[in-house]
This record gives sequence, C-alpha cells and structure tokens, in this order.
Amino acid sequence: MLVDSHCHLQSLPADDRERALDEARERGVAGFLVPAIRLADADELLDLCQRHPDVWCALGTHPHEAATWREGDARRLAALAADPRCVAIGECGLDYHYDHAPREVQGRVLREQWRVAVELGLPAVIHNRDSNEAMLAAVEEPEFAALAADFHSFAGGLAMARILIPRGFYLGFTGMITFRAADNVREVIPILPPDRELVETDTPYLAPVPYRGRTNRPSYVVEVARRLAEERSETYEATCLRTGENFRRLFRRVAPG
Repeated sequence: MLVDSHCHLQSLPADDRERALDEARERGVAGFLVPAIRLADADELLDLCQRHPDVWCALGTHPHEAATWREGDARRLAALAADPRCVAIGECGLDYHYDHAPREVQGRVLREQWRVAVELGLPAVIHNRDSNEAMLAAVEEPEFAALAADFHSFAGGLAMARILIPRGFYLGFTGMITFRAADNVREVIPILPPDRELVETDTPYLAPVPYRGRTNRPSYVVEVARRLAEERSETYEATCLRTGENFRRLFRRVAPG
C-alpha cells in the first residue's frame, strides 16, 4: 500500500483535485493524508474525505497561519477532530525561515495543538523549518511525553534525528530525497529504523526529480518511494508495503487495508 502521507490537495485548483487523485491511483497510490493549513479548512477537508474512502485529513493550523488562531480554537479543534476521518492534528509546528507569524505566537499555538493531540490520543503532523532548537525544547517538555508525531518533510539533520528517533517519532521523506544537494535528508536514512519512515509529496511543493520545478502532485510520491528503495537497497514493492504499514501504525484511525 503506497500512501502519500502529506499532500495539500486543497492548494490545487478546485477543478484539478479529482484528476490529481485519479492519476495517483492509476500509479498505485492507495491512500492520501491531507493536512489543514488553517482551522477554517476543516469543513472542506472533512467533506473531501467523506467523498473519498482513501483520503484522510489532519486538522489544525500551520505556523504560517498561527496569527489566525483565536481563543477557543483549541476546543473547536478538539470537537472537529472527533470526526473519524480526521486521523491527526496538524499541520502544526514552527517556521523560523519565513517568520510569517511572531515566534512567540507560533510556539503558543503549537503547544495548544499538541495538548489537543495528547488529549485525544491522536498523532501530530509537525512542520519544522530553521527552528530545531526551539522545536526540541518543546518536544522535551514533560506534558508532551506521550505525543506521537510525524515530522513531515524532515530536513533537520543527523543531530536532530538522533534525539527524535528514541522518542518514537516518525520522519517523512519528500521529493527532497531526490535532490542532488540534499545530503542532509539522505544521511538520516541509515540511522532511522525502517518502521519509522513515511513517504510524501507535500503537494504542491517540492516536486521530485524528474519533475522538479513543476507543481507537485500526489502521483509523484512514486518517485519518492523509488529513491527511498534505492537508498535502502530494497525493492520498490517492499518500500511501498513497509511505508504503508508505518502509515497505518501511526495514524491508527485509518482502517486496515
């Protein structure tokens, strides 16, 4: 079961979303996780999931949109996440590269969402860019000892991976794994337990070689899985099966098969 564990279908043109799903299915992609960017995405994403049995969502607020978070949104998120088609909280995190929201706000909104994840027993889908030190400080806070998470599009390097791995976190690989200069992504693979890795596109961003420079699409997760198989010296089929099993293990609301 090949799964695109992180694709922002809502960021594609409305008339292209069904086509994008169909073309991915034709290439053997059997599941899709669509993370919210804003809490206001929730109704649209849940409707999409209801119409497609192979699509699930994560609900939450991206760090770029942290300034849109309002008092009471944690309660609203918890209520929305009770829907069984929601399998995670997110995309949430820290982004000190763009700093679209003040860092203090990003940290507060991150922690409010993690509290919801722990309370509901759901994993978090985590965004981390140029914020390793602050992210690790948050991870190590005692109230988040039970947090499960996918550090999506992981590019945090070996030092960060060596801290996250013993905590049981999963790491998601995007098209960056195919980029010539992305040694900081590939160098993590030898130390990462094979049962802790996921493959994703991060549609519409980070299209893999040979599609680099184009709008990314869920069907391109095939190239990510192929490169991961090469790095692992295993068959493409084995990589698809293993990462699909990893996906179902982390996102436990996903129905088996």
